[in-house]
Amino acid sequence: MTDWEMPANLLSTVGKHPPFDEWVARLPGIVAGLARRWGVEVGRPYQPGGTASWVAPTRDGRVLKVGWAHYEARDEAAGLRVWDGRGTVRVFRSDRFEQTDALLLEQCRPGTTLEASLPPAERDEVVAGLLPRLWITPAPDAGFRPLRTMVEAWARSVTPEKLPDPGLAREGLDVWLGLPGTADREVLLCTDLHAGNVLRSEREPWLIIDPKPYVGDPAYEPVQHMLNFPDRLAADPGAFADRMAGLLGLDAERVRL
Repeated sequence: MTDWEMPANLLSTVGKHPPFDEWVARLPGIVAGLARRWGVEVGRPYQPGGTASWVAPTRDGRVLKVGWAHYEARDEAAGLRVWDGRGTVRVFRSDRFEQTDALLLEQCRPGTTLEASLPPAERDEVVAGLLPRLWITPAPDAGFRPLRTMVEAWARSVTPEKLPDPGLAREGLDVWLGLPGTADREVLLCTDLHAGNVLRSEREPWLIIDPKPYVGDPAYEPVQHMLNFPDRLAADPGAFADRMAGLLGLDAERVRL
């Protein structure tokens, strides 16, 4: 790679958090160092890309992902290793150093997103076909975080008094915080599966990228997919939840909650 190029979405994040800005300034050197160490030639990054990572194809048909080491993405490489290509891309190498998470990944060809390929109802079916393949019971010493830690972190970011209906927000938070402790089944979850993170591939029709693994209730799993359809949620949230629960064989009431 002779000319440095920044993905548009990553560039749009600059200027909001000084440590992140410093990391972005060092990205050219970080990418060059990883390319030398792992023996790959890197092409231009995918555009518009993500907001916290620099991702580009390599000349040998793989993908180099260099990301800001943020809380949610901590176990991406570990999850991909456990799943070993069953519905997800494979990871060939990974490293974490300073504020960087680096992964050398399987490339999806042609790589078009599910979001750009199919209408909403068909996306539901593809997502429902992929998710249960990920729901395995990891080894006790695998080190994956419980879903409740993410639930608690998100709850701390909410200030009910700043919302239009503080009482309703507090009731919602109580439900949100209580659900992880009442699950009758806990499995390894993707947690961030939406139609932009599912790509067309040659090895399988669709493969998942960018998971954020936690261990917990599978009834949580369709939530991120659903949140990316605000119009469907506004029109009939119960029916949408029931549809996803039916496709996934989940308790419809827990998905609604």
